[in-house]
Amino acid sequence: MRNRKPPELSLQHFVESPDPVMTEETSRRSLVSILQRAHSGEMAAAYAYRGHWRSLTDKEERARIEQIENEEWHHRQLVAGMLRDLNSSPDRFREIRANIIGHTLGFLCHFTGWLAPMYGAGKLESSNIVEYEIAARHARDCGQHALVDCLLTMAEVEWEHEQYFRSRVLLHPLGKRISIWPQPRPKEMIRKAFDPDLEASGAAG
Repeated sequence: MRNRKPPELSLQHFVESPDPVMTEETSRRSLVSILQRAHSGEMAAAYAYRGHWRSLTDKEERARIEQIENEEWHHRQLVAGMLRDLNSSPDRFREIRANIIGHTLGFLCHFTGWLAPMYGAGKLESSNIVEYEIAARHARDCGQHALVDCLLTMAEVEWEHEQYFRSRVLLHPLGKRISIWPQPRPKEMIRKAFDPDLEASGAAG
């Protein structure tokens, strides 16, 4: 039997269709699962970005994407600390796979041209925003309130990453002709929408 692919995270589904049997313990398990994915995902992204910026010739693009790489490593350190606080640890299999994927993507950036890595990075960052927003809600629901601000801050940083790569893609002659991933909500909504009362009214509306 093949392993099933985990369902794609959706903030709207999380808010509008909450699990009726979600308890503090199940929220904690969900939080740990997201953090394990994020921990390995940040490594894959960082290695991919390392290859990406090294493949570029424009100095400003190289500097910005190198900065993004460093921010992904910082996120990985923060997530590792959260897992320790939750008496958990990274998933070994995910770590090995992420290492291979990250190095492979970084290598391919030297051969795939300018647009494809920019597009792939932007789409990835878009999903990372949602991942950290949902993690913040699970942290709140399992009583780990000390983690919430950091998770929302990481979501905001991922939003900035997404906006950068979106702007790069749209500069390309093909950028306005190809189908692009959905535009994230404004950055300020990351925290505003976290308000439980605002979430409830949005789900009811």
